[in-house]
Amino acid sequence: MKLKAILLLISILSIQGLRAQDYANSGWHIEAKNIDPNNYFGVTLANGMIGLVSSPEPLKVKDVVLNGAFDYYGRGRVSNILKGFNFVNMVLDVDNQRLDRRNISNYKQVLDMKKASLLTTFDFQDKISVKHSLLALRQLPFSALIVVEITAKKDVEISPASVIEAPEILQDVRNSYSMIDRPHAKIPLMTSVGKTPSGKNIVAASTSFIFEEKENIPLLIHEDWDYTMHLLKFRKKLKKGETYSFAIVGSVISSQHIVDAHNEAERLTVYAALERRERLLKRHEAAWDELWKSDIIVEGDVQAQKDIRAGLYHMYAFVREGTDLSPSPMGLSGLGYNGHVFWDTELWMYPAMLMLKPEIAKSMLDYRFNRMAVARQNAFSHGYKGVMFPWESDLFGQEVTPVWALTGPFQHHITGCVGWSFWQYYRVTQDKQWLAEKGFPMLKEVSDFWLSRVEKGADGKYHINNVIGADEYAENIDDNAFTNGMAISVLRFTEQAAKILNLPVNPQWLEVANNIPIHKFADGTTRENLTYNGEIIKQADVNLLAYPLQIVSDKATIEKDLKYYEAKMDPRGPAMGPSVMSILHHRLGNADKAYELFLKSYKYNEVPPFGVIAETPGGTNPYFATGVGGMLQVLLAGYGGLDITDEGIKETPSKLPKKWKSLTITGVGGKDKTVKIQ
Repeated sequence: MKLKAILLLISILSIQGLRAQDYANSGWHIEAKNIDPNNYFGVTLANGMIGLVSSPEPLKVKDVVLNGAFDYYGRGRVSNILKGFNFVNMVLDVDNQRLDRRNISNYKQVLDMKKASLLTTFDFQDKISVKHSLLALRQLPFSALIVVEITAKKDVEISPASVIEAPEILQDVRNSYSMIDRPHAKIPLMTSVGKTPSGKNIVAASTSFIFEEKENIPLLIHEDWDYTMHLLKFRKKLKKGETYSFAIVGSVISSQHIVDAHNEAERLTVYAALERRERLLKRHEAAWDELWKSDIIVEGDVQAQKDIRAGLYHMYAFVREGTDLSPSPMGLSGLGYNGHVFWDTELWMYPAMLMLKPEIAKSMLDYRFNRMAVARQNAFSHGYKGVMFPWESDLFGQEVTPVWALTGPFQHHITGCVGWSFWQYYRVTQDKQWLAEKGFPMLKEVSDFWLSRVEKGADGKYHINNVIGADEYAENIDDNAFTNGMAISVLRFTEQAAKILNLPVNPQWLEVANNIPIHKFADGTTRENLTYNGEIIKQADVNLLAYPLQIVSDKATIEKDLKYYEAKMDPRGPAMGPSVMSILHHRLGNADKAYELFLKSYKYNEVPPFGVIAETPGGTNPYFATGVGGMLQVLLAGYGGLDITDEGIKETPSKLPKKWKSLTITGVGGKDKTVKIQ
């Protein structure tokens, strides 16, 4: 009896400890308190395929974003990433009274980044307390799980309902309900199916309740209110002090993922329902434990640790291994930038993934490799050879930049960025088989593009005219520094790759690379383009030659370029610029300036209540994964001292901010390697 009493006491203390967890001092949790629904920017639960954006409304999410699914619907005549059915919404009645934001209290939300779950807690009058956990299941890319725990403060009758709602864009919506009845299990299935705006594709979602195994399934009532919403509910009486728990599992998928989307959505939900709650949670947490083997750990600054983990969490949430999908600037947090893929992937988000999770980086490269045929057609249409990647790319890899934006026809450095990213993968992995099968074929076609794109001038130099560079404020200019630098880099990489593989070397690669000009002012400062005269710039351009391209390496030029262009950069520009400046200042030994710019790369862009990152200071369009990619590069290539070289990832001398005791990077290169800076 004494042993039982001790075990009971330990159990009680453990539960109390969980309830009283100090989230403020945890590097794994972000707590949202005093939530203002009029100034609320949700956090995203995602698994690389579906994104669930949180809401200030109890038991609801704002959006369900479905990766790899696009259609055309009134946004500049270009394709847009799709919203899926909102299949993880709920309603809850207590003693026949509906809960909503106005009649609940103590409303809090906590993002657990280690387990990739969002816990929402609140009270309803003096009757019940509610815990609601939401997860985009990592092991099941099209599925999500809700776990609900309701504690009665007095005798009550509750009526929870699982709801499926159709976004406005879906048409010809059909709702259904059925029960799969087997001797060992009864599986209720609520399903919605609709057509995309063009009518060419199908989106389907299905949900099911998961009750305790020994519990008799309560009487379920299906209500089909209209074509845009239906629900499945049950009633349950609770005694004062009683705690009741159940789960809802659901799946959403489109015919762009699998032809028979309707049946597949139901099959996936049946599978998940029979996996049961504990197994779903165990496998989900195991998958995230594997991701977190590559982590960035700061000692001595809890807030910095939260911020860094938040950035890394979102990057892991927006991508996944084994696909050929690539993240847009806003990841899976909404419809920002139409879900299109830009240079943001290769130059800003990809390097962090490459240094921490090469297997995920490889999937990001497969997005480009598997769409080379479309890029080849794009080059042909513009009178060039090789591949010309679109500035804005959709599922099919076609150019989907709105016609009014000149970036589509003229921002050609994107093709160089793709080639550059392929060479970086080889440098990190030293995988010669991959280089032969994918790396060199891509590099060669990118180089073919540049050989056809340059124009030989009377000065004997090869010029790249009529482009838009990284600084998008300067349109249709000649010899942009970053564009030229990227062309030089890829042409040289292609020659290196050919020699490694013992393949024929085209002498034009180095001939052109060595004669593409990078223009200078009289004092030696790099000139952004042939006609640049000190105008305000949108974001980093010239400074990218020093990092990450490493074309400019002498300290004097790096310092001159930093001093000159820092003063020219638009303070309202996107977050990436300060991150590059921070890395360069760090490498020059300017520790205080580097830290100031590190904070500027993300901190001023945070919005409430979770501190998710907007594109610009004061912006309202989170989550800006591009900027976070830059911030993570500061940690890895700056403070972490990691450098991608022809011999792999190397460590270089580094120095930490004064308030940090140490910085530890685990799983470097996707391996067991750990780097610690003190």
